[in-house]
Amino acid sequence: MKVLLHCCCAPCSLSCIDPLLSEGVELSLFWYNPNIHPFKEYEARRDCLIGYAKEINLKLYVKECYGLRDFVTSVAGDIDNRCGYCYESRMEVAAIFAKQNGFDAFTTTLLASLYQDHDKMKEIGERLEQKYGVKFLYRDFRVNFRNGNALAREKGFYMQKYCGCIFSEEDRYQKQINRDKEKYNI
Repeated sequence: MKVLLHCCCAPCSLSCIDPLLSEGVELSLFWYNPNIHPFKEYEARRDCLIGYAKEINLKLYVKECYGLRDFVTSVAGDIDNRCGYCYESRMEVAAIFAKQNGFDAFTTTLLASLYQDHDKMKEIGERLEQKYGVKFLYRDFRVNFRNGNALAREKGFYMQKYCGCIFSEEDRYQKQINRDKEKYNI
């Protein structure tokens, strides 16, 4: 089976690639992440994945799109519920690419994260399978998350500090922001 793996980053891909290859799939990687901001963060994650794909000799398709304005415009009305849009927008582009390029199935490294809404991603993937006629290969890669991250550190991969969008960066640092407000009586 020919499978397209949407990759959010190299560290998360480590949780998915070996399990998929052990199933005997013909695997290719796909980068499309217009949710990652600022640009230097986007660039660091993309470039790390490009290097890793070369290292392990897997085909990587890069759909270049630093989508700050479109992403922010799309989620601005409901920032607290932005993740559903984020999952769907990326997974849909992966499903379309998979369909147009003769893949039997698509999946995503987002399914490796302990911090994402797994049920929501599964529901979106199944809906996209129906819409585009390309199988959504559901796997719960979370069991590999800690080992994947440990291996990424061992390999010296760029390790991000937040999910990707500028709002998740704010969430990541909210405790520090609150401490600073208190400290400086702001």
